[in-house]
Amino acid sequence: MPDFSRGAAYVDGQLVPIAEAKISLLDWGFLHSDATYDVAHVWKGKFFRLDDHVERFLSGMGKLHMSIPHSHDDLRSILVDCVRASGLREAYVEMVCTRGFPKPGSRDPRTCTNQFFAFAIPFVWIANPQKQTEGLHLIVSRWQRIPPESVDPTVKNYHWLDMVMGLFEAYDRGGETTVVVDTRGNLVEGPGFNIFAVKGRTFTTPVRGVLEGITRRTVIEMASEYGYEVVQRNLPAEEARTADEVFVTSTAGGIMPITKIDGRAIGSGTRGPVTQELQKGYWALHEDPHHTFKIDYE
Repeated sequence: MPDFSRGAAYVDGQLVPIAEAKISLLDWGFLHSDATYDVAHVWKGKFFRLDDHVERFLSGMGKLHMSIPHSHDDLRSILVDCVRASGLREAYVEMVCTRGFPKPGSRDPRTCTNQFFAFAIPFVWIANPQKQTEGLHLIVSRWQRIPPESVDPTVKNYHWLDMVMGLFEAYDRGGETTVVVDTRGNLVEGPGFNIFAVKGRTFTTPVRGVLEGITRRTVIEMASEYGYEVVQRNLPAEEARTADEVFVTSTAGGIMPITKIDGRAIGSGTRGPVTQELQKGYWALHEDPHHTFKIDYE
């Protein structure tokens, strides 16, 4: 019997153990980072906002002139099959479309047959449960995010070398994670997360050059419901450093407090009440049938 205990993958139309999932060395997804992807998660046996992730994935493929022989409903079924096969109740679930590889001797992307992959593995945390309470030390990087004029940030992609180098800079400076900037030093995003600054009852989050995250969208919706104002605009680094609270958002962990930026405490230096309120509300939504899809493991 195949061992799916560490995760399951969908490759070439079949479910295989995650350790057996492979991609061709010649696939432009590997050689050129010519791919798009999306990540959903499962919590307590339920997908959270699965349709939103599938819709964003299909939209990204359309912008990249990619196509696969799977409908929205097909993709839902494949992702559910991966989770069901793994038996995971808390899972990180990814779907990927790569360019594939062209006809021999060609560099014409129109000759490529796009490839689809999916997998489910144990849930991934940007900040573990302890850090969800204590908060993270964020370093504002000198590295600039790839400008939106070069790569459309609304299409989820693997162009992460700017953020990877930002992480190494953060570690060298005693931090735990990083946020990269634009050409004017405004904060953009971090490796896998969006950022918010709180001042009074107003949230500010970067609007240009960012992936419009599903968790980011959830926070914006919650803020409106809770009576906060959300402003989407440029976010200068100094404005974040002097905010009452700062938090980041991601599928990989939800809402996570930033309690220090560049060695300086944010607010009281502890997780603030607004962040706590949002965290509580975010995880409560995982019980809301309007946002969740329960998996039948039988």
